[in-house]
Amino acid sequence: MVRSRQTRVLFLNDMERLERTLFRLEQDFELQFRLGPTLQGRRVQVHTNYPAEGEKFDRLKFWPLDWINPTGREDDSDKYCKLDLQVAGSYQYYFSAGTEEKTGSGYIVVDPVLRVGADNHVLPLDCIAIQTYLAKCLGPLDEWQDRLRVAKETGYNMIHFTPLQKLGMSRSCYSLADQLELNPEFSPEGKNYTWMDVGNLVEKLKKEWNMVCITDVVYNHTAANSRWLCLHPECGYNLVNSPHLKPAWVLDRALWHLTCDIADGKYSDHGVPAHIENEHQLHMLRGVLWDEIYPRTKLWEFYQVNVEKAVEQFRKLLQAGGKAVRLENEDKKRLRILPDPHCRRFGNTVDMTSALETFVPNGNEPSSIQECCNWLRNRLEELNVESYKEMHYHEEQATNCIVGNVVYERLADHGPKLGPITRSHPVMCGYFTFPFEDNLTFDQEMQLMSQTDKACHFLAHNGWMMSDDPLRNFAEPGSNVYLRRELICWGDSVKLRYGEKPEDCPYLWAHMKKYTEITAQHFAGVRLDNFLPCALPNLYVIAELFTGSELIDNVFVNRLGITSLVREAMSAGDSHEEGRLVYRFGGEPVGSFVQPSLRPLVPSIAHAMFLDVTHDNECPVQIRSVYDSLPSSAIVSMACCATGSTRGYDELVPHQISVVKEERFYPKWNSEAKPSSAGEVNSQSGIIAGKLALNKLHQELASKGFSQVYVDQVDEDIVAVTRHCPSTHQSVVAVCHTAFRNPKTYQYRQEVPPMCIPGKIEEVVLEARTVERIAGPYQKDRKSINGLPDHTVEIREHIQLHDSKIVKQDDVMCKGCSEFVQEIEFEHLSPGSVIVFRVSLDPKSQELVGVLRRHLVQFSDHYKTGSMPDNNAPAILTTPLAAIMSKVTLADMNVLLFRCDAEEQEDGGGCYNIPSWMSLKYGGLQGLMSVMGDIRPKNDLGHPFCDNLRQGDWMIDYVSNRLVIKGGALGEVGKWFQAMFTYLKSIPRYLVPCYFDSIIVGAYTTALDIVFNKMSNFIQTGSTLVKQLALGSVQMCGVGLHPALPPLAPTLSDVPYRLNGVTNEREQCCVSLAAGLPHFAAGIVRCWGRDTFMALRGLMLVTGRHLEARNIILAFAGTLRYGLIPNLLGQGTGARYNCRDAVWWWLQCIQDYCNMVPDGVNILMCPVLRMYPTNVSQPQPAGDGPLYDVIHEAMTCHMQGTEFRERNAGPQIDRNMTDEGFNVEAKVNEDTGFVYGGNRFNCGTWMDKMGESDKAHNKGIPATPRDGSAVEIVGLCKSTVRWLVDLQTHGFFPYATLTILSDGCNISVPYEEWNRKIQENFEKMFYVSHNLQDPNEKHPDLVHKRGIYKDSYGASSPWCDYQLRPNFAIAMVVAPELFTVERAWEALEIAEKKLLGPLGMKTLDPDDMKYCGVYDNALDSENFNVAKGFNYHQGPELLWPVGYFLRAKLYFAKKMGPEIYDKTVYLVKNVLSRHNIHFERSSWKGLPELTNENGQYCPFSCETQACSIATILEVLHDL
Repeated sequence: MVRSRQTRVLFLNDMERLERTLFRLEQDFELQFRLGPTLQGRRVQVHTNYPAEGEKFDRLKFWPLDWINPTGREDDSDKYCKLDLQVAGSYQYYFSAGTEEKTGSGYIVVDPVLRVGADNHVLPLDCIAIQTYLAKCLGPLDEWQDRLRVAKETGYNMIHFTPLQKLGMSRSCYSLADQLELNPEFSPEGKNYTWMDVGNLVEKLKKEWNMVCITDVVYNHTAANSRWLCLHPECGYNLVNSPHLKPAWVLDRALWHLTCDIADGKYSDHGVPAHIENEHQLHMLRGVLWDEIYPRTKLWEFYQVNVEKAVEQFRKLLQAGGKAVRLENEDKKRLRILPDPHCRRFGNTVDMTSALETFVPNGNEPSSIQECCNWLRNRLEELNVESYKEMHYHEEQATNCIVGNVVYERLADHGPKLGPITRSHPVMCGYFTFPFEDNLTFDQEMQLMSQTDKACHFLAHNGWMMSDDPLRNFAEPGSNVYLRRELICWGDSVKLRYGEKPEDCPYLWAHMKKYTEITAQHFAGVRLDNFLPCALPNLYVIAELFTGSELIDNVFVNRLGITSLVREAMSAGDSHEEGRLVYRFGGEPVGSFVQPSLRPLVPSIAHAMFLDVTHDNECPVQIRSVYDSLPSSAIVSMACCATGSTRGYDELVPHQISVVKEERFYPKWNSEAKPSSAGEVNSQSGIIAGKLALNKLHQELASKGFSQVYVDQVDEDIVAVTRHCPSTHQSVVAVCHTAFRNPKTYQYRQEVPPMCIPGKIEEVVLEARTVERIAGPYQKDRKSINGLPDHTVEIREHIQLHDSKIVKQDDVMCKGCSEFVQEIEFEHLSPGSVIVFRVSLDPKSQELVGVLRRHLVQFSDHYKTGSMPDNNAPAILTTPLAAIMSKVTLADMNVLLFRCDAEEQEDGGGCYNIPSWMSLKYGGLQGLMSVMGDIRPKNDLGHPFCDNLRQGDWMIDYVSNRLVIKGGALGEVGKWFQAMFTYLKSIPRYLVPCYFDSIIVGAYTTALDIVFNKMSNFIQTGSTLVKQLALGSVQMCGVGLHPALPPLAPTLSDVPYRLNGVTNEREQCCVSLAAGLPHFAAGIVRCWGRDTFMALRGLMLVTGRHLEARNIILAFAGTLRYGLIPNLLGQGTGARYNCRDAVWWWLQCIQDYCNMVPDGVNILMCPVLRMYPTNVSQPQPAGDGPLYDVIHEAMTCHMQGTEFRERNAGPQIDRNMTDEGFNVEAKVNEDTGFVYGGNRFNCGTWMDKMGESDKAHNKGIPATPRDGSAVEIVGLCKSTVRWLVDLQTHGFFPYATLTILSDGCNISVPYEEWNRKIQENFEKMFYVSHNLQDPNEKHPDLVHKRGIYKDSYGASSPWCDYQLRPNFAIAMVVAPELFTVERAWEALEIAEKKLLGPLGMKTLDPDDMKYCGVYDNALDSENFNVAKGFNYHQGPELLWPVGYFLRAKLYFAKKMGPEIYDKTVYLVKNVLSRHNIHFERSSWKGLPELTNENGQYCPFSCETQACSIATILEVLHDL
């Protein structure tokens, strides 16, 4: 199978602790760490303990990773550091930001690679079929091969041995007497086998049998009779190193003496006989505990204070004049009790500092001191009472546990029924070792507690805690498990005490290190039993956890480097749950999407080792039926993960093989063995023959890439599991009739539902059922672990369907032209039966899929597997798609990739609508990609999008037909889709979503590559964010059915033309720029002068679309009238000249064009076709003149002053505006040089919301008139005048002065003088000084914030001048010379604090009484300030001003010094990262016009806005 290098990306976010998240990776993967939004711009350092090249793993050694910045620019949003993963194990990473040492952390787990055979070939993890052996039941080492051969002949490829070490006195497989010594029982008389002999056998099994061997490691406990423990009692929890256990030990000894007394009949008179048989006797036992045991032990004394001793100490301190010594700023403490570190009776003491603070005498006389001591005495007695009550609570729980244990062991039906209480079977198992004589009295034993040499040998046993926190060590201080008798105790083992590091218990760490080294030397992996102190690299590690929580499972997997977690089919209560486990533990859904090789690293669940039964659980023959063994094994074998069983399951051993009590040996393999032969087995024993076939199948499916899984619950007892190969599209379907209940005593349904299997059944891989045979009844053998002799498997393999004894008949059906289905009717699918089908696509479908994959190879080598040559390929498919698309212009890419519904409708179509769901956002490929981008990672095949594809070809035809009708280069792309879809339509429908996605993804990524290659070098070499934003240029810039721009001069070169579809005449087809989608996309509302030129620099000049930018500039130049360009262009003929700022944005763009485009000043000489020969004429073709004349005219009109009334004024052009609002004025103040205009009835700047509500009485009233001199217009004017002065100096502009008419005389006004006036007056008039006596301040009473720049100057409502808005930043960017650096920086800091939101800038200071941050254009109410969206620019957060704010900050930060600049860069990157996230998540693939307060979604906003995208792209260009 062809597989490209896999890369996973882990995004880091501040304070993200992912210790409970599992990230699984494979060797040879590349892992990239990238910065999430919370860390962008910060100095982040990633550290890991993954070993550096050439070094050994040390879990405590972390090293820093180097950052790689692909673009090499300040915009390092794509930077990453990486690990090339070559070593298996669990590794930690953490990262720091700035001075913070650790701001986030987590783990990665790299799977090991297992190898077997003489050729050392790889054994994939999902191929594993494991069988567990109790080592003590294998007999002498020289007999192991005969017994292990059973695993080989049954098809297993991994053997799991329980510990091979010398066992403790209990004979439990997991109670080890010596971790370093091989069990001497493996050496027969005269032999002395060593670990090397075991290693040689393991190596032989690996090389000759292709079998991997693993074994258990037991770290948490050792056998109670371990000799080394006597020499090193510090390795366990004893009364010296863990004195907190003393109360529990005291109770433990008291219970032992109670056991002796009950056994000796001393409590018979109390109603507690040795043989407890009823509730009354249990009640009396409770009484004995409360009346005699607890009063005798007085456990509460361990937690109490010696009152008199403490009071006397306190008295002496007071008499000596003692006072509390408290550090400055330290809070006053309450009276604190200090626990006794040695845990002695009445050993707790009082913190005298807190006592002196709490009880202060009124004087030094004895009576005052005595009074104070009495207060302390009373308080201590209260505390002692509280300790007594707390102990009483513990004793209640201990009583319940003691009595509960008696009930289970002696009365419960499911318990062991131990009978009378004896010294061998006590009231409750002892919790501590007692290696001394048992004839001591209780009081004598209590004396030993204070003798260190004796007390160190009272060691706590290990055990099991129900429903406990598995991350907590129940033997450590703070836990009362031993005291409360909550432990299910393993009396044969001692819990080991490691501490936190080797220095805490050197001998134990060294001993266990040797143990680990021996194990790792000879075995390929280990099974963890409970606990591991450190991760083991390059080792296969399995474990069985009982946390009940996947998150806590992940903690163990991460910390311990676990590869596979044991899961058990026996945990399922019915067949439905068993099937669910198969689906849960591995594989993808059938028909899953192809995932990209570079993609985000997502959390996963632990790799599963799915066993039919584990070796320490009950036998399924006992709790289900013998007939269920085969079908449940088949269900398990079909799981896409490691699988396995325990020895005895396949032989139908009808009881649990106890890890403690079993001493018999496993039978040996003998192919000639008879059913009655207890010590031998062969393929006819139990279900061995069936398991062999299933294990082979399991390994074949995993090795050949059958990675997709489907589980079908046919009926309540029948489960069908499908494994599917996504490259060949072969399937294997196993139909399993489970038998959880014995068919002899339970009536199963007679009729089995028929099954429809898509595809052609090639063969029956196997059919098998459990049957009875004549072999005599089962008798438990004394020497060998024997199974049921009277049951075996009847199996037939690799037969044709018509030869099957289970299938009655099959019918071939065709659903449509591409659905080939076989309906199976069963005849003998009895309980305990299994049938497995091998299914292929029908030959025609197989060929079409192969050909389709061959054509997809141009996008990825992934498709080579399963591909076939296309000998009859259509001509269009013989050319690579990249070559076809290379002829598509950027203007046509707008059609291929985007176009919203309004744009599509203009062409007579619309975006594709998915019934019962919604329409796609775009008609182009992005509309599909936005949906598939959400579906693909989750493989959400049930999504309506996928349903639509499976149900018919409507969407498929929409994609190709939409392009074919366009003709030209787009039509060729459409034909390519059409040809590819011809194959797609003819394959099985369940595969259509997957291959449709592959085709669209390939085409989309090809189109993007071509788009970026047609753009500027800045875009081509830019970051992902830069390229995403650059796509906004394609999104917004297009050519509609009707020309949106007025015509350009016929003498102008390089103007695009087309044939009009109606008149068949040539017409210009220049690209126009939509203001925003979906509201301003098509028709008369598409083009707006202001929005076009606010966005043109970012979307066209920065991206390198210079010619199209030129055409737009010149087209608008032709519409100049009254010195203004239109706000709403209306295709030129329906223009409205009601905005004062659009002309200044246009002039700024001409300046940017001249500065950014090579030889850009040539545009000034370009001819402009004027639509309006005079201000009052109708639109008409007119002569042309150079652009510089039009510029000069615009400047002259303003200097002269322009006043006019809009044409056709009235409700026919604006139904909300009052009559006065149609009067337009734009002039220049002769004293200041500031452009001013407007009135309180209109709104001539971008903040142009006009009131619409009759109910709220705001109709016809502008919310933000901003009349007077708006700060951004003054800045844009200054920028233009300065530029024209410079142009004239260099000979590119012929005018040095403007000539205006004043009092009937012509007056010349030099551009230089205009420039100087603005420069001299700007800060005087706009800056709000901290000087309360500022002589330039006309309205000091209106000032409410200082250190800012006014939003306007000379407004008809003076208070509006003083409102804090983001507009001053625009002036800072275009005319920074107007600002004093320090003042500018302070104003920007205030704006950042008050106005900057998550994505946009608040349009008004939240401290302003008019502020309202939620825009609802549909809400009509009586609230004047918000009705009908009146607050549009009174708080909601517009995105495009953020671009100017950040650009201003960057400019002035450089002036402020490197430290401030670095902080500003961090701010900029952090803000931009939020835009990046929005872009990635947006189905519109754009940035919105605005958000409501604090970045909340606003449904009335354009989903993607041209100037929002443009200005953010400009920030990155500046950066």
